[in-house]
Amino acid sequence: MNDPRIIVALDFPGAGEAVAFARRLTPQACRLKVGMELYTAAGPRLVEELQSLGFEIFLDLKFHDIPNTVARACKSAAALGVWMVNVHALGGRAMLSAAREALPAGTGAPKLIAVTVLTSMADADLNEVGIAGNAQSGVLRLAALAKASGLDGVVCSPLEAAALKAACGRDFLLVTPGIRASTAAGDDQKRVMTAASALVAGAHYLVIGRPITAARDPVAALNALNREITGNGQA
Repeated sequence: MNDPRIIVALDFPGAGEAVAFARRLTPQACRLKVGMELYTAAGPRLVEELQSLGFEIFLDLKFHDIPNTVARACKSAAALGVWMVNVHALGGRAMLSAAREALPAGTGAPKLIAVTVLTSMADADLNEVGIAGNAQSGVLRLAALAKASGLDGVVCSPLEAAALKAACGRDFLLVTPGIRASTAAGDDQKRVMTAASALVAGAHYLVIGRPITAARDPVAALNALNREITGNGQA
């Protein structure tokens, strides 16, 4: 069964650019992430078009609202046939449980994961908004809540992957943005790691945007990252 570890973040402002870029890639090499900017601009029709090209879609809208509203949003995502959808763990147990109950069970159901602490946030940022402790303690606490609420996994930085793997078990999915080449700048991501190191630490899937989408040769960049993963026995 084909199970690409890399999820390419289609962080484009509109459908035309996103679809043109996706046509350069293959479903065997990656999955695709549609986030808030692109989904707001292009809507469900874009998701359907990308799926028609054979890609599985991570719908990254980070639902965070009252339980009933989030449950309905998750049902709508499931109706689109997406591979994965996410919610904010800070929404609390009732919201997380409502999201879980809203999605169908069994083969073909979307994977449901929770955002813990954004990889753009460092300890000082968390303290500023009233969350005590450091990023890792916050991630571990929210991941435990997500697991207890029946979710399939969490979004986390690669720096927390090893601790989460130990705390939540091997089957609890860890989806990690903040992946960079060893020589690259971190952009607005503050908690970053290379692809191979993230997988060794315990990550299951890697969300990668600019290192691929802004590369001079995006296909070559994606292939190089897949070779890096394969070279470490993680493909």
